[in-house]
Amino acid sequence: MTQMEEARKGNITPEMEEIARRENVDIQMLIRCVADGRIVIPSNVNRKSSPCGIGENLSTKINANVGSSSRMEDIEQEVEKAMAAVEYGADAVMDLSTGPLLAEVRKEILRAVDVPVGTVPIYEAGVGSFASTGSVVDMDEDDMFRAIEKQAREGVDFMTIHSGITLDVIEKVRKSGRIMGIVSRGGAFLASWMMHNQQENPLHSNYEYLLEIAYEYDVTLSLGDGLRPGCLADASDIPQLQELLTLAELVERAREMDVQCMVEGPGHMPLDQIAANMKIQKSVCRGAPFYVLGPIVTDMAPGYDHISSAIGGAVAAMNGADFLCYVTPAEHLSIPSVEDVIEGVVASRIAAQAADAAKKIPGVWKSEIKMANARKSFDWDKQFSLAFDHRKPADYKMQCPVEDRDMCSMCGEYCALRILRDSDE
Repeated sequence: MTQMEEARKGNITPEMEEIARRENVDIQMLIRCVADGRIVIPSNVNRKSSPCGIGENLSTKINANVGSSSRMEDIEQEVEKAMAAVEYGADAVMDLSTGPLLAEVRKEILRAVDVPVGTVPIYEAGVGSFASTGSVVDMDEDDMFRAIEKQAREGVDFMTIHSGITLDVIEKVRKSGRIMGIVSRGGAFLASWMMHNQQENPLHSNYEYLLEIAYEYDVTLSLGDGLRPGCLADASDIPQLQELLTLAELVERAREMDVQCMVEGPGHMPLDQIAANMKIQKSVCRGAPFYVLGPIVTDMAPGYDHISSAIGGAVAAMNGADFLCYVTPAEHLSIPSVEDVIEGVVASRIAAQAADAAKKIPGVWKSEIKMANARKSFDWDKQFSLAFDHRKPADYKMQCPVEDRDMCSMCGEYCALRILRDSDE
């Protein structure tokens, strides 16, 4: 049975027990939310991973994308990135490989990390088609479903599936005046295939078959936003919102089959539109967990998109987003390095922490109090151990060392905390 089916029968799985303990939440609340589809626990029946709950009343989770490309493929480096992401606090990893050895990369990442692992199966179908015919539009429906079932059998815990793109919404994109058009790679694969073959999206028209595969392996479906905006000017337009309404219908159909699913969201978006977008999704999708990329709140910061996305991510999570997909400094520019992955994870953790503190998540406030006390007592080692990045603050502290432990080189003997402490004494 899937986690959802177990919850509906009132059964408590080991994964539920561990999540309730780790997040310090009531187990009965957790069971109700899993049964209703407001919390998902990505956990393939063929793979053992550290339990991760995503959704209502839980802390905001972070996903890190890794994976090879056709221009740069190094299996060891992708595994190193995945491991570094987990070390620095990623709750899940997605392998977005599109290089010739993508299956090998996925196999090694599944083996190397103990967090839930996600994929975008249409990549494998499209890459296979391109390798044999020179075009992604030559893949067929069987190729798509073979890739999905193969990856489910291998133990992939959650999959981005672009079932919301239809011929009708593609036509609306054409007429919409969008600047960037379709920027989702998986969405572009499918849209190109649909236009070339003049056929409806098989992942939409044969959604029941997709649900059967997901149910068999308890794969959590991450319903992809193929029409997400690729720049601020395209945000909250008709194609984006129409796809969201289609995804809402698909959420209900998944729940009827006891299949866990979450919904993906924008994308690039002005700061003042984020809260409304989160609330619309939560309303029309009846509380399904919301998984957002960023959102990136300005298009003017190439090389610093991890900062832009952290700003958007904090606002998104404060207003209902449950799962933040990190963005690295290399976004839109190159395949990220290990250091870029670390920077992206830390930036997203800052966003999640800020949002969870605003939402008064108990465990989050405990960590904030611990850090405040460590700062007050000049306990540098404690500060470094509590920090999301343990290395960077220690490195900064040592750039200009001082003999007295209860000060740093910024204020020296004129430190406000030190002056008041000495006055009290």
